[in-house]
Amino acid sequence: MGDTGLTLSTLLVVAIPAIIAITFHEAAHGYVAWKLGDPTAHSLGRVTFNPIRHLDLVGTILIPGILLASRAGFLFGWAKPVPIDPSKLTNPRWGMVLVAAAGPGINFGLALASGVLLSASAALGAGDGAVARALSWSIYINAILAVFNMIPLPPLDGGRVAVGLLPAPIAYRLAQLEDYGLYLIVAVLLLLPIVTRGLGGEIDLFGSVIRPIVLGVVEIVEAVTGARMVWSW
Repeated sequence: MGDTGLTLSTLLVVAIPAIIAITFHEAAHGYVAWKLGDPTAHSLGRVTFNPIRHLDLVGTILIPGILLASRAGFLFGWAKPVPIDPSKLTNPRWGMVLVAAAGPGINFGLALASGVLLSASAALGAGDGAVARALSWSIYINAILAVFNMIPLPPLDGGRVAVGLLPAPIAYRLAQLEDYGLYLIVAVLLLLPIVTRGLGGEIDLFGSVIRPIVLGVVEIVEAVTGARMVWSW
């Protein structure tokens, strides 16, 4: 019974906020591209809040599920990339910067909105229930998505922003990582700690670099909204 209760609780307080965060992230990419002249994502039904249109079996379900089940101490994942045709954007270079930034931007906005709702729930005397826990995880998950996706390596959003902002020779070399950059990141974040731990000295870039930034974003949300996180399952 205990394991079943934990599973149901996890689905309520973690999976639902995660699906909302990922869905809004991908829809934001498509929406901004559409408004800047590229109707590709809109014509394919990707400017939608229907999560099924955005879910990726490995990145949205398998890897986050393994991390949750193993209590790895961190959570990340990804969805199916929204198709963008830069040539159809009014200004391809700056348009891609705005399209890429839209995903992390909406996640930061969702974190702030969750903080406002969490603060309101506490004021109403419901600061430690299932809704409060779900809102707390929403803040954390959206902070992770915003920070993780701004890593300056394609195909992550931060990499595409960097490609649009850096001088052409550097941007060209960085853009060449588009096809395998995500595999490199997964290897570094997931496999490097395991390998180095086996060699007697753990290198955990998520724990030492990314997670402190994520917690910094969480602290900003708490400070701005007056919310106080509820971390229990």
